[in-house]
Amino acid sequence: MRVALHTKVRADRVAAYEAAHREVPEELTAAIHAAGATSWTIWRSGTDLFHVLECEDYARLLAELETLPVNVAWQARMAELLDVVHDYSGEGADAGLPVVWELPS
Repeated sequence: MRVALHTKVRADRVAAYEAAHREVPEELTAAIHAAGATSWTIWRSGTDLFHVLECEDYARLLAELETLPVNVAWQARMAELLDVVHDYSGEGADAGLPVVWELPS
């Protein structure tokens, strides 16, 4: 499945957010892969962040990462940098953006 997310970085923390993503812990990326993700890309426009990830099951991915110490630490770090954090909105697996249009194959 493909999931699109929208988050917002705090205007005064853009550089820190980008720096953090240059050094995502290898243990975290391995855990994300192990939880079923095959790709995850983040684009930034100003303070808006757009994520597209492909995974087997997004709800399962979130559940598997939820209590993993490396992810808990990463989410705490991101919470300091973001204005809108999808995982903390209470929406969890339902936080994805609805599809409006897709190029027919």
